[in-house]
Amino acid sequence: MPQILVDHSAELDFDRDGLAAELHRAITEVIDTTVADCKTLFRPAAHHVVGDGTAGEAVVLVEVKILAGRTTDQRAELSALVLAALRTRITAPAALGVQVTELDRDTYRFVHHPGH
Repeated sequence: MPQILVDHSAELDFDRDGLAAELHRAITEVIDTTVADCKTLFRPAAHHVVGDGTAGEAVVLVEVKILAGRTTDQRAELSALVLAALRTRITAPAALGVQVTELDRDTYRFVHHPGH
């Protein structure tokens, strides 16, 4: 179920598959889910600005969406693990941000669509 959305500066060079694999494993350590249930989407941003734009930092913003019901401690631990993975894998100067958000169990739906 977890959905990981990684918005990042388009020119930033990093191992996306390696980061996704690390995040998927980390998530299973904190909440009751499987690696097979994790989905990561990388969204390069054509333009970004940090502060007044003079520092030249890249940007990586990660949102981890999980079903509601996890404790604050679990969500904080997950944020810390994601941030640690980013700090290891992003070697360029960058502004890094992580947010764990909850999806409503009563209204969230997900299917594997087989196509037509």
